Amino acid sequence: MSLSSPTDLPNDSAPQYDRPSKSQVKRDMLALTALGKQLVDLSPERLRQLALPDALHEAIRLAQRTTAREGRRRQIQYVGKLMRTAPIDTDAIRRQLDTWAHGSREEARQQHRLEALRELLLRDDDALTELLAHHPVPDVQQLRATIRAARKEARQNEALPPGSEPQRKHYRALFQALKNLNLEP
Repeated sequence: MSLSSPTDLPNDSAPQYDRPSKSQVKRDMLALTALGKQLVDLSPERLRQLALPDALHEAIRLAQRTTAREGRRRQIQYVGKLMRTAPIDTDAIRRQLDTWAHGSREEARQQHRLEALRELLLRDDDALTELLAHHPVPDVQQLRATIRAARKEARQNEALPPGSEPQRKHYRALFQALKNLNLEP
């Protein structure tokens, strides 16, 4: 019987690892700690909207109240540890954080569109006709009255002496009326 060298072994007998490497475990641990830091940076209202275990929620709240730098760092490490040991759907948390981050950009875009529409309605009479053709408006007369009042207010503001505070009541009311129409882009 002859002894074979390690190079004579078939590729199938090479040691197979069924666990993640130490490096991968550490990357996962750091990712959860970073996610925990994001949770600590959330406002209390947003934090309440997430489905978190009570122990994790309390640890996050304590980290938010901690002012000492080293104490806060250690508490964030503890939050990361709780996230590794507790049964938490981290993918759902990441999706919600992503929605909040990108949702606010979409809200800003929608506000800019409404502001542009308001300015167009104040300048151009045909803009209201076009708006009515594309979007149903429950109370057209109320919208027309708000536009007229905002135009009158704008003319009065132009006549104000420099340094005087302009009136914006109807200008804001027009924005709110457009916002309540739920116009799709």
